[in-house]
Amino acid sequence: MIRAARVSYVLMAMLASFTAASFGADDSGGSPSERSHVKPGDAARHAEEGSPVCLAANNMSLATGNPSLVLMSSGSTHVPVWSLSGGTPGQSVVGLVNGFDREYVAVKVEIVVTTTDEATNSNEQDVYRVHLSQMVANAPFTSRQVTSDCVRTPLPAAPFYSRTIVLESFSPVLPNAPLLVRIQREPADPGDTFTRPVGLAMVKVTPLKAPAQPLVVQQGAGYDSWPMLQAIGKKLVCVYSRGSGHTIAEDARAVYARTSTDEGKTWTAETVVANTPGYGDVAVGKGLDSKGDMLLWVRRVGKEWHHDLYRTTDGVAFELLTTPKLEVPPIQITDIFEVPTVGLMALWFAGNYGNDGPNHSWGTVTSSDDGATWKQTVMESGLTKDQWPTEPAAVYLGDGRILAVGRTEVGANSTTRSQFQMVSTDYGATWKRAPTNISDVLISTPSLILDSETGLVSNYYYHRGRGILRRRVVDAASVFDHPLNWPASEAVATGSAITVDAGNANSTVIGKSHFVSFYSGEAANTSILVSVLPGPQARSSVVSPKGAE
Repeated sequence: MIRAARVSYVLMAMLASFTAASFGADDSGGSPSERSHVKPGDAARHAEEGSPVCLAANNMSLATGNPSLVLMSSGSTHVPVWSLSGGTPGQSVVGLVNGFDREYVAVKVEIVVTTTDEATNSNEQDVYRVHLSQMVANAPFTSRQVTSDCVRTPLPAAPFYSRTIVLESFSPVLPNAPLLVRIQREPADPGDTFTRPVGLAMVKVTPLKAPAQPLVVQQGAGYDSWPMLQAIGKKLVCVYSRGSGHTIAEDARAVYARTSTDEGKTWTAETVVANTPGYGDVAVGKGLDSKGDMLLWVRRVGKEWHHDLYRTTDGVAFELLTTPKLEVPPIQITDIFEVPTVGLMALWFAGNYGNDGPNHSWGTVTSSDDGATWKQTVMESGLTKDQWPTEPAAVYLGDGRILAVGRTEVGANSTTRSQFQMVSTDYGATWKRAPTNISDVLISTPSLILDSETGLVSNYYYHRGRGILRRRVVDAASVFDHPLNWPASEAVATGSAITVDAGNANSTVIGKSHFVSFYSGEAANTSILVSVLPGPQARSSVVSPKGAE
């Protein structure tokens, strides 16, 4: 039951002293919520964490609307919470956190929520966001305000279970400045389907150090952008294009390549891949053929629109292999991957970024002769813009299963601005598409790496407008049929926060290291960067003591 109550100072002090390790923590003892399969410290600590500050319900005050401070009770257990309505928008509570030392550059914000309602079930979801405002000397407190993206999570399968939800994984802060933390439920968001109240028990704010600086591939005059990164053996090949601005069709835009044999520390002089008179050339997809040679899609835009496929054995000399004639002209053909019984496969999408539709489509192109010829298949057509997966990436999981993630072109801050997940169980012959809970995005192109030994998939994407290169790591089996179960993101690098002058992550792997390229800067001068990261490790299996059941 839920009853309003005056909470004792003893109970308040006890709850305020809890951390996520003791309340709302990941308990392997039977909670119905999905579990992470990533070993802590590998995939979640690239921005090193400091000691967290926890705000209990009693450490927070009413901010907007009419939420109520109540006790959620079961038997002799009574938990003070802020009851946030599932039907009334605009309810929020706020707390104040002291500033952090200079060694910390950002914060992570998590909440612990629970419910006692019998209607609780895992088919429902709720949505929250956090508003952060810093009180900086000699500046209005509105000058350092950040509103997070809406975060949607499934409810547990039964009442009385708690959930820890990451609302913000990396929000920059200034040192030694008090931080206002306002938590708001969003029942008007289409992703919030649970109409009953949910109790906010605690807010956890963790200071973060800066992630490692990326390495520089290309830096100089010009708009260097849209890199593709591929490993040929132990050699990295980074391909990018350069023009005068964020344009694809200007005659001045050409494609260049550099290589590195020391994991991105140094790079060879650039060589020209494509510079077609009267056209703008842009690299849009890459991969390997069956012999291990690199393939590269180059989009050529001028009086006509083409996709040229190049092959290289060394990342220096590129030969034109083919220019396929496709019935549906794609905006872009993306990264190439191998599928047994099929050959090479890549995803494509067609339409118009500036058009709401319904004239958008996507599908596959396949090659059974190592890229010499290609067959196009349309998977969906007549899509509206908000249902259109663009710039997709895919990995083959085995047994005919393919997992793909596509970006969304939706701009409004709601759960409709989430990456799409597309899955196939028949080697790409048919697909199912669904929205994910990956909402910390803004025209964010995904790039996937599969670790075949662990089954872990890393999804890299650049959060435009925020200037953050993010990664989500998941056991592919846990999201294949459950696209709303992607775990929270982590920040692995930072760059420019100017919306279109940075972005477009593209990744590759050498051994156990991941390499992720992106571009960053301010028009008309941007740079090509590469972040180097250890691949995630699977969590060790829990072994029961000898003799235990």
